[in-house]
Amino acid sequence: MAAHLDFVWRSLLRLGVPPADVDDATQGVWLVLARRLLEIAPGNERAFLFGVALRVASDARRRSSKRREVSVVDVAEPVDPRPDAEESLERSEARAFLREILDDLPEDLRAVFVLYELEELTGAEIAELLAIPAGTVASRVRRAREAFEQIVKRLRARGRKP
Repeated sequence: MAAHLDFVWRSLLRLGVPPADVDDATQGVWLVLARRLLEIAPGNERAFLFGVALRVASDARRRSSKRREVSVVDVAEPVDPRPDAEESLERSEARAFLREILDDLPEDLRAVFVLYELEELTGAEIAELLAIPAGTVASRVRRAREAFEQIVKRLRARGRKP
């Protein structure tokens, strides 16, 4: 299961968990895993973890929206070890722009978009992970791409750039 740690962490971040809460949310997924380990069929570990991550992310977003604190520093962003500060800044801004777009996607579209476009899973793998028909996956990917483009246009119209 430790091999899936990066997948869970990235998924939680991309599913809208505030960066400051991703480590706690990851631990929450692992706590559920520990309680239900014997229920997981061999080969379904990744599907189980993503399903738990979806629920944990939803709870974390709900809790975060009730808090009134403002994050000044994005502490969950990995530090770019390269010495070029300009490139580092551009990458950080691009990640923040992507996070802003993903936050605007509806949860069902976001999950499929993250798995297909960012985690590069196949439609069949996503269908199995989310327990939905392959046609639904294809439809959601199409709708998510359209929504993604609309959000990008809206953000750029407001002067926001990646």
